[in-house]
Amino acid sequence: MAGGWTRDGAVQDQIDDTVSDAVLDARRRMPSGESAVYCDGCGEPIAEARRSALPGVRTCVECQSKRDAGRRQGGFNRRGSKDSQLR
Repeated sequence: MAGGWTRDGAVQDQIDDTVSDAVLDARRRMPSGESAVYCDGCGEPIAEARRSALPGVRTCVECQSKRDAGRRQGGFNRRGSKDSQLR
């Protein structure tokens, strides 16, 4: 159900596009290549299990957790929903 001048399904299209953008962004940020043996943040050894599970990893779990905690989600919906324009 769309309202106003939009066609039916337009709201779902916006939701799908937003989710797709988030997935693409997460994939873009994933490490690749050869993993580091020692953490770039603290210098401690990175566990073999982590290096095997995530190729290209550069930080230990503790340092990565700290980095992730400081990361903020995107600010607004670029596709122009009314809710995003009211913020």
